[in-house]
Amino acid sequence: MNVQHQSLGRRGFLRGALAAAVLVPMGGTIASCAAGGGGTTAGPTGTVSDTNPFGMADKSTVDAVIFKGGYGIDYVEFAGKTFEKTHEGSTAKIAPSTDIAQELQPRFVGGNPPDLIDNSGAKAIGFSTILAQLEDLTSVVEAKNLEGKVIKDTLYTGVLAPGTFDGKLAALNYVLTVFAVWYSDALLKENGWTVPKTWDEMYALGEQAKAKGKYLFVWGKEAATYYQELAIASAIKEGGDEVRLALENLKEGCWSHPAIQSVFTALDKIVKAGFFKPGGSGTQFTAAQAQWSNAQEAVFYPSGSWIENEMKDQTKAGFNMMGAPAPSVSSSPKMPYESLHSAAGEPFIVPSQGKNVAGGKELLRVMLSKEAATNFAKTKLAPTIVKDTVPADGFGSTALVSQTKLLADAGDNIYTWNFIDLYGTNKDQLVVWNTFLDGKSDVATLTSALQAITDKVRNDSSVKKIEVK
Repeated sequence: MNVQHQSLGRRGFLRGALAAAVLVPMGGTIASCAAGGGGTTAGPTGTVSDTNPFGMADKSTVDAVIFKGGYGIDYVEFAGKTFEKTHEGSTAKIAPSTDIAQELQPRFVGGNPPDLIDNSGAKAIGFSTILAQLEDLTSVVEAKNLEGKVIKDTLYTGVLAPGTFDGKLAALNYVLTVFAVWYSDALLKENGWTVPKTWDEMYALGEQAKAKGKYLFVWGKEAATYYQELAIASAIKEGGDEVRLALENLKEGCWSHPAIQSVFTALDKIVKAGFFKPGGSGTQFTAAQAQWSNAQEAVFYPSGSWIENEMKDQTKAGFNMMGAPAPSVSSSPKMPYESLHSAAGEPFIVPSQGKNVAGGKELLRVMLSKEAATNFAKTKLAPTIVKDTVPADGFGSTALVSQTKLLADAGDNIYTWNFIDLYGTNKDQLVVWNTFLDGKSDVATLTSALQAITDKVRNDSSVKKIEVK
């Protein structure tokens, strides 16, 4: 699980990056990277060189805590082994976490945070609360990688921007993610079904699926906000950029925008029709996902592109996983149906108060080597921000090849948002969405509850607000 909405508040910045990552012939990049100034690191304790650019002390120990979600932690363990080979006598301690905020916020308060953190998942720490305590990672991307090339020259254009807040490169988002409505191409073909392009078509397919003894959707309690992601993506498509900006900037009444309301109404109709498999609020999310990918009790599942890897051991043979854009409400939305939510995710941060700041940066530098990035792409079936690591055939993955088509069809119409991760609201929103998907609330209740969460952040003077234009 990896509920990611990382963004820089500008549409389209990842079109070239993501497309080139999974389909070489598409090529091209757009939008320039945004990067901040120098960091706050104390002076180096070791010798500075191209192979030790941050002056890490000899025989160092690096403490890394990695969110254990859809991508696991073995890709960082792979980089950790390379780190230990590169720096003989040094040790990379890689620990997993499924609740970053609960486990690590006390360490930030106590002044002893880890040296490197993957601040990801449904319970990530809101960046607004720790921004001043994070290193500026410009020095990392300006360093040379293990192959001797300057790291920023090996990355896709635009991928630094999602982790840049007020001019500070506070996070490096390691993975390129496509958000889609995922399905079994084999199941649809078997039943003669086509992917719905509007919510009305989705409802109609729900009736057909019900006649076949299947549900339209399924959900798990920790991932109820996957349907919030789907709703926002659909609403932005329907109502245009003004929907995204209202949410990003915590505008009063933003959840009452007509485009959002129309999507909520469509979802409510599907819930009330019984097209969601009951009991999701009491079901662990991977168990719910297996009901879709293995038992095929449901036809569709909204998620980021980590879903294939996350469920690789619980997916029916011959499933042929593919993705589709979020449905539109009308047949003439402000953005075309092919418009897509896509972003760089898995934000890695280096706390300034870590015991080995230089070591945290060094392990991140190793992760950005071509060897480590290729290992991730091959084993997780998803591209990283490092170029030239994914072949055009997607390592034989139908889901990865599907991402290629989604990006090609979307063209310039790629968008994303940041407010949920920035202000850490997903935990509260999970409660609201579980209640709604259970059929225990209506559109008005859903709207007021989400608005209350937004208003609380907006009216909290202790929370630093970042305006998005």
